[in-house]
Formats: sequence, structure tokens, C-alpha cells
Amino acid sequence: MQSALLALAVVMLWQPAAAQNLNALAQARGVLEASGGACVLLDLWLAETPAQQRRGLMHVRELPDMRGMLFIYRREQHISMWMKNTYVPLDMLFIRADGSVARIAAGTRPLSLENIPSGEPVNRVLELKAGAVRRWGIEPGDRLLAP
Repeated sequence: MQSALLALAVVMLWQPAAAQNLNALAQARGVLEASGGACVLLDLWLAETPAQQRRGLMHVRELPDMRGMLFIYRREQHISMWMKNTYVPLDMLFIRADGSVARIAAGTRPLSLENIPSGEPVNRVLELKAGAVRRWGIEPGDRLLAP
């Protein structure tokens, strides 16, 4: 009986940890402006510190369509991402300082340790639920307006 209660307590404490992590992050709204003319309003969690960026969307099991995580770096640099402990397939948009999309990695594979490079110096990475890029017609050169 005690071991069953202990196991239940561990599960209950583990699950909210990911949710609490996201709720503790700063949040903002951003607009993705597609070259086809569509504008998509997104609710974003902001990963601004190295610790937040290391954690990213790890352990998250669901990601709503209009929600994403924006990784913000202090300077433009070559960035490499991975999907360690990330259960949701993602579309990753590597974004230059001027807000333009430099590269897109669509449909990344969950739980993969494969490096996903930016291809050029960028200062932001936007992670969205896989399929968003195709659904909204986002292409390199399109823009993220604010933050």
C-alpha cells in the first residue's frame, strides 16, 4: 500500500513539473507573417535564460496549435537544437535579428538526439507543433513580428 501511494505521489509531482515550468516562463504574443499574406497570432512561452533554453519543451506531451516556444539569444550565432525528451513533433523556425525566417526544420522527430542546425547566425528559434509551417504556408524569408 505504501509503495503504491509513493508511486502515485511521484507521478503526481512529475507531471505538473513540466506544466509549472511553462507557466513560470515569461509569455508574449507574436505574429507570423507568411509570404502568402496570412498573419497568424501566436501565444508564446519565452525561453530567455540558458536553463530555460536547455529545458525547452522537454517532457511536454501536448502543444496547442496556436502556442509555441520562442528561444531568445542575446546575439546572433549558429544555433543547434535537438529533441531530447521532447515528445511532440515540432516545426522549428530559425529567425534572424531582423525577424526574417532563415531556415525551417519541419516535422522534427520526437526524442531524437540528432542536431538540427540553424545554418547561419540567428538570434531566435520558434518551436511550433509539427504541421504549422505547412498549414500556414510559412517559408524562409517570412517574418516573425514581435517579440
